[in-house]
Amino acid sequence: MNTFAPDPSILELAHSVTPIAVSQYLATQPWELESRQDHIREIWRLPGDDGQSLGRILLPLATDYADFLPRFYDALFAISRVHDWDAEKLQERIAAARADLFFVRLDQEMTDGTIPFRQAEITVDAIWKMLRAAATTAADPEHSHLGRRPAAVADFLDEDVRLGHTKRGSFVFTVVTWLGDQPLERQADQPPGAIRPFPRRVMETLAQGLETTRNLTLGQNLTALDEPSRWGLSAGLVEAIEEMAEPDGLRALDLSFEWAAAESKPSVGESPIKLEHQAFGQLGRFRERLIRQEEPKRRETLIGTVRSLTRDEAQEDDESGIIILHAAVKGRFRNVHMTLGGEDHEWAIVAYREKLPFTVTGDLVYERRAWRLVGDLRVDSDFLRQRHRQTPPS
Repeated sequence: MNTFAPDPSILELAHSVTPIAVSQYLATQPWELESRQDHIREIWRLPGDDGQSLGRILLPLATDYADFLPRFYDALFAISRVHDWDAEKLQERIAAARADLFFVRLDQEMTDGTIPFRQAEITVDAIWKMLRAAATTAADPEHSHLGRRPAAVADFLDEDVRLGHTKRGSFVFTVVTWLGDQPLERQADQPPGAIRPFPRRVMETLAQGLETTRNLTLGQNLTALDEPSRWGLSAGLVEAIEEMAEPDGLRALDLSFEWAAAESKPSVGESPIKLEHQAFGQLGRFRERLIRQEEPKRRETLIGTVRSLTRDEAQEDDESGIIILHAAVKGRFRNVHMTLGGEDHEWAIVAYREKLPFTVTGDLVYERRAWRLVGDLRVDSDFLRQRHRQTPPS
């Protein structure tokens, strides 16, 4: 008695994809839907150029039927044979129907097709920051990108986005964003894209932000800085590009998108976005302006250690100087620059010499690629006065 031995790879695929995903893939291809019994099954036909049928399958939808798995396997097996694909190729095609792809190509000299581990780590981290920034803007265009972000951002990063296989051509990182299964009931009465899934909105925001950043480096669309969220811009996005562009040997960043066939193709990300090495140096000033808009001056009290003291050449007297205070800013220790004069400057010298904590209040801003405390600066010298009996030592 002959027994049928299923293809293990197709059987594995039957366990990993859903019938809805297969249906949506077929709908984006030349396959024609002949009939459908809601929640039960669909009949699909692939017509040839001469009108003859190249294939006809029954796609089961009711996963609770006892024979669902063998019938689903039969459908996948038939599709793979009609197109002469293996299971891996079929899975890629099914996934691409409901996934947007983002490619990051590092254009640099490589003798063996590899890059340093550290560069790979920086690049992956920068891609994650890009996605987080775009997701924040997509979820709430008015969000400051500070503090708690909308729940949709965490859900997107945790559930909807994955790192895929690399592609040929220098070194290419592939980011796969799943759009999720669209309910079959909506396919008949709604055109593709009628309701954009949040992951698609994120990727459109990312594409628009990257295109706008490229245009800014070319001296185009500078007014976008006045309404950054409208153009997908944020300080976090630009900073991520800067981090990715750090290696000296990087000639260019090539960024491109492949949009899911099951959704309407957006008007952004239609062609590759290239950022040349000579443009990288301009990113800092765009980021600074965006930070100033996202992080307006705010009154802050900083407690830290004085890292350095230098004379302020712009001041005629010898009693003022530029102080760099190492203190916590937004949960991370930063070097904050400020100018102090008179007795405040003397107390800063004391704190520096004796490695004592120094407390000062002012308007915290980010300017000229550094954190600065400006405005009406107030030094709290109570602790230092107690140590030195009210007056700073001479």
